[in-house]
Amino acid sequence: MAGAQERVLRRRIGSTQNMKKITRAMELISATRVTKAQQRAAEARPYAEHITTVISDLAAGGAEVDHPLLRPSEDPRKIGVVVISADRGLAGAFNSAVIKAAEREVQAARSEGREYALVTCGRKAADYFRFRNYPIESAYSGFSDKPTFEDAATVAARVAEMFTSGGCDQILLVYTRFISLGSQEPVVRRFLPLESSEAIASGGDEEATAGFEFEPGPAQVLESLLPRYVEARLFAAMLDSAASEHASRQRAMKAATDNAEELIVKLTRKINQVRQDAITTEIMEIIGGAEALAEDRGEPEDLLLDHLFSDPFPKHVGDHVHHVIGHDSY
Repeated sequence: MAGAQERVLRRRIGSTQNMKKITRAMELISATRVTKAQQRAAEARPYAEHITTVISDLAAGGAEVDHPLLRPSEDPRKIGVVVISADRGLAGAFNSAVIKAAEREVQAARSEGREYALVTCGRKAADYFRFRNYPIESAYSGFSDKPTFEDAATVAARVAEMFTSGGCDQILLVYTRFISLGSQEPVVRRFLPLESSEAIASGGDEEATAGFEFEPGPAQVLESLLPRYVEARLFAAMLDSAASEHASRQRAMKAATDNAEELIVKLTRKINQVRQDAITTEIMEIIGGAEALAEDRGEPEDLLLDHLFSDPFPKHVGDHVHHVIGHDSY
């Protein structure tokens, strides 16, 4: 019984050690990728900032703001929700947190009697909403850990079409904002109409366009730049989400590695205890067997003496027994 239990424990230790190697490797890979994702997000940030500045300059230059992407909606009847998740799991609460945030927005729209349309980026979000029978307008996957600008442009074109065609009056963007390696949080942002529409409508900074002339005109340039602005905002959100995914996976794999190490220590102690119990049992069996053997060896002599010294007892037999056994008296 002890041998069988020891074999089971050894198999568990072996499988846990193999799992520890896998989680450790995934932790190191995520640590490398999160650094690259941070660099990509930092490199893309100047473009987004510059295009925002150019749009403000165009507004200050007298560009018209009557653009479909800037169309305000006081009482939206249909809400579009764009949720950015991961294609893979093993990232702690990364996927569940952002999916739950998107689901809360959908439930809020339902409770207010509004319609909704879901656009998912990442397999985890698509699988979650499909399993719960939520209708999905569009689903994109395959680029969550390393998105490109082309991926963002594809999704942005679809989302902009949903808004400009009149199907959705407001688009919400749900993604995970990267704060630091140890902190990420799911956020909900208004994506369309553009949040900067008020600043553009107010005329922007009058001094921003000093010395600039626009050709063919501020309105035409603004009309061309607004779709690029939408793509840049979505791309920045995807890069933030990718960095958050790698950071969350690194922490999750670090915790899994530590848990595996702790489990190995516990199983090693358990197997040592089992072996010690087995050795103790064997020692007790040996001692018990030796004592029983000693008792068995002493019983025939005692019975013989009791029989020989009982009455009537012939004296010549007693003398013979005294000579053989060596007793001094009887």
